[in-house]
Amino acid sequence: MASYSRLNPEDLVVSTDKVVSNAWDNNVNILTTHFTSSAQAVYTNATSQGNFFIEVREGEDILSSSIEYTISYGHKAGSGSLNFTNTAGALGNTATKVIYNQYRQLVFGDESSNFTFNGFEPNDIWVINVARGRYKHALKAGSLNLKLNDGSNILHLTDDSVTLTGSSTTTNLGRQFNLVSGSNGLMSGSSLDQTLGALDSSGSFGFVYPEAGLIIFNGEALRNVDSFYAEGTDATTEKLVEKMFDAIVDGASFELDAEEKVSSQFMFVRVKNSEFNYSSNPSYIDVNGNLNNTSMGDSPTTYITTVGLYNDDNNLLAVAKLSQPLKKDFTTETLIRVKLDY
Repeated sequence: MASYSRLNPEDLVVSTDKVVSNAWDNNVNILTTHFTSSAQAVYTNATSQGNFFIEVREGEDILSSSIEYTISYGHKAGSGSLNFTNTAGALGNTATKVIYNQYRQLVFGDESSNFTFNGFEPNDIWVINVARGRYKHALKAGSLNLKLNDGSNILHLTDDSVTLTGSSTTTNLGRQFNLVSGSNGLMSGSSLDQTLGALDSSGSFGFVYPEAGLIIFNGEALRNVDSFYAEGTDATTEKLVEKMFDAIVDGASFELDAEEKVSSQFMFVRVKNSEFNYSSNPSYIDVNGNLNNTSMGDSPTTYITTVGLYNDDNNLLAVAKLSQPLKKDFTTETLIRVKLDY
């Protein structure tokens, strides 16, 4: 007959720790190889998938390589892609407008608020959406180091989480940090605005949402650096998305860490000197209930090898195995710590 001992509240402790790991596939935190699939990046008509986003993978083989992130382009007026239909009332409904509406719905909870970056409201945005399995619970604030190379300029971008000393704006997607020129969460310079002159301010480079794995770029701030980043009225979605892809590939450095919270429940199983000194193994006694080994009557000795965790109905829920048998008799007491991670 098994012996049961109820765990008391003081025997239970819950602990939560943050675990940081490399974000990208193959356990690396700097992504240097980027591949797209011709089967996915299709732009043949207004509703082709490539007009909404392109998937970027770590390998050429679409069957064996995993998605690392996606790139999208959005325009609040719908420029840069074809109308879904040319009928009255439907003009202006395009893939780029859908993308802009989608992300403002996620951030603001409506489709009437526009993105503003340090007070400046651009017409368009680019979006990098890190694959869910890559960032786990969140992107680690301060770990973003992204280089964009447009052929003549190289932008070194990061979030400003260290500059803000842990402070951030809270949105529907969780924390929001500014995307700024700098590295390792530190902004270079003293101003968020990107300016070519006193009257040419275009706000910050964008926003970073660690809990959602999102990076949203301010299109006008990128153009303030180089016209390479054309607006939707000047190019198609294909060219716009691929321009951003080319800038990331040529930058050859996309660094990110993932962060997750791991909760652990510790159960302290206390084995007192008077408990568990007799084995529950059926071979311990004969058919009449007598000890098979009579020496066990005066000085019983058992060896603890397993701790079972049961519910109130005595249903076994979990099993913990000791690394080696633990000797137990009336002269010893034991404290066993059981840890469950989830």
